Amino acid sequence: MSVRELVVLGTASQVPTRHRNHNGYLLRWDGEGILFDPGEGTQRQMLRAGVAAHDLNRICVTHFHGDHSLGLAGVIQRINLDQVPHEITAHYPRSGEHFFDRLRYATAYRETVALTEAPVDADGPLAVTPAYTLEARRLSHPVESYGYRLTEPDGRRMLPDRLAAHGITGPDVGRLQREGSLGGVPLEAVSEVRRGQRFAFVMDTRLCEGVHALADGCDLLVIESTFLDEDEPLAVEHGHLTAAQAARVARDAGVRHLVLTHFSQRYTEPEEFERQARAAGFEGELTVAHDLLRVPVPKRR
Repeated sequence: MSVRELVVLGTASQVPTRHRNHNGYLLRWDGEGILFDPGEGTQRQMLRAGVAAHDLNRICVTHFHGDHSLGLAGVIQRINLDQVPHEITAHYPRSGEHFFDRLRYATAYRETVALTEAPVDADGPLAVTPAYTLEARRLSHPVESYGYRLTEPDGRRMLPDRLAAHGITGPDVGRLQREGSLGGVPLEAVSEVRRGQRFAFVMDTRLCEGVHALADGCDLLVIESTFLDEDEPLAVEHGHLTAAQAARVARDAGVRHLVLTHFSQRYTEPEEFERQARAAGFEGELTVAHDLLRVPVPKRR
């Protein structure tokens, strides 16, 4: 059975708190798992969330600040300890390749898995599979940072009334889908476009073109909201977003479900992030993330 959901492993920003681990997010997309920004403690959070090394197919790192990458050493060693049999590909900014190498080989261990490295150095597609296209966009942060976007190919939705009007039933429906026409009836005459689902992951950044491009039309947007409105000058200085800025991005992009995360330790009332996001005009589904939360990708319209 296909499952599309976000598993939140950690939601803290620069330092963890009693209730928030460093970053870590797993996107389950049918039979694949994409791990984003494994911060310190990710391996243990995976255990608590019921996520195994075998569930991973890709690792995507936005940038090489410790709260987004220090967990790589443990995760990579666990992948090798468990002898994951399938290929795992790691994406990260090419400018941080030396950091990735240091984390990959931080200590001695037996390397049993051929981890494929595919560094990112420009906007554009990183991987194209039958299930999705994964692309990256440059963000605005003191160190080079990229956000990631996953887009499912558009499909077609069969329309029962039109099928019936043309007398197409049973196995002939599948034949029509495979061959594109049947008895002079084109597929387009009895179906409509079914828009592919879209997911984006936006971490440490100021407002910039890349943020808007990643968020455009997303069914599920995971985005940092390190600060509240009253600290917007700090957000700009340190290359981050406020809850209201993230919400306005989602509002303007037509996002269906907005997930706010990456919270500064200075705040103790998570509901204030939701209040400011709503005040900024976002009316879709909204989640203020907490550790070990599971968020389903919205069903297709």
